Amino acid sequence: MRAIVVDRFMEPKELRVQEAPEPKLQPGCLGIEIKAAGCNFFDILMAQGRYQVKPPFPFIPGAELAGVVREVASDVAGFAPGDRVLASATIGAFAERAVVSARGVYRMPAQMTFEEGAAFPIVYPTSYAALVFRAGLQPGESLLVHAAAGGVGIAAVQIGKALGARVIATAGGAEKLEVARKAGADVCLDYRDPAWVEGVKQATGGKGADVIYDSVGGSVTDQSLKCIAWNGRLLIIGFASGPIPEIKANRILLKNISVVGLHWGAYAIHEPKRIPETFDALFRLYDEGKIKPVIYATYPLEEAHAALEALGSRQTYGKVIVTP
Repeated sequence: MRAIVVDRFMEPKELRVQEAPEPKLQPGCLGIEIKAAGCNFFDILMAQGRYQVKPPFPFIPGAELAGVVREVASDVAGFAPGDRVLASATIGAFAERAVVSARGVYRMPAQMTFEEGAAFPIVYPTSYAALVFRAGLQPGESLLVHAAAGGVGIAAVQIGKALGARVIATAGGAEKLEVARKAGADVCLDYRDPAWVEGVKQATGGKGADVIYDSVGGSVTDQSLKCIAWNGRLLIIGFASGPIPEIKANRILLKNISVVGLHWGAYAIHEPKRIPETFDALFRLYDEGKIKPVIYATYPLEEAHAALEALGSRQTYGKVIVTP
């Protein structure tokens, strides 16, 4: 089968399609014909050898996929060949076919496209778990979403609106601010303008944001503490800017705020029942038209290197998709 194969640590521009062995069906798994795969920044890091997960060579990158079930292991119930599904896996999505643990596979809503399905399995559960389980976002509260034109950012904007929040979005540049606005943001601020902190205060009548969704880290985290409300919750999602911030405890004390982390991947270990609960809720929101993945571009498998280069250069918004 055709696949992107990493046989040594390499840069995205070096990734090329090769012939790879057909994956063999294993107990507890499904064989899936892949129709679309989602790109993530950690796919780049994994190829470079800079990610905490380092699969043995050779490996096929890609962790989000959507497609059609081809085979079902004898110990798996609830799936049949022909089912349209989306799935998350550690590796293997940048290929024509994959074998995936049934625990990470879900039937797609009837109206969902394969491209949307491939954009769904990581960013939407991440944002839902952060806003619902960790922050307890309530109707009428104000939600500040940083990097609101990125994958998790758009998901957070849409879910925040669905939960009844007033959403303030930050992004870099007019194009990305327009993406955030179309996703549902009520107020859009360019984070490259230092006045964004004052903009948040003005948008909240001086109160500050009740919940801040921070996937950026670095100086953005520090600045966020200047515009968070009394009893506010600062959600730590990731550190896309690179530097991991340090938060002085007196700032937590003075405004009675909570600093809350979210590690979606660890729910499979610590709270596995939350995972189907999350997908059920998200699929309902999709069917109600309240959330919908935003696709920046779709690339053929042969251009996976270009897809990841575009993602790595920060020129994209929403999700970048590869189609075998």
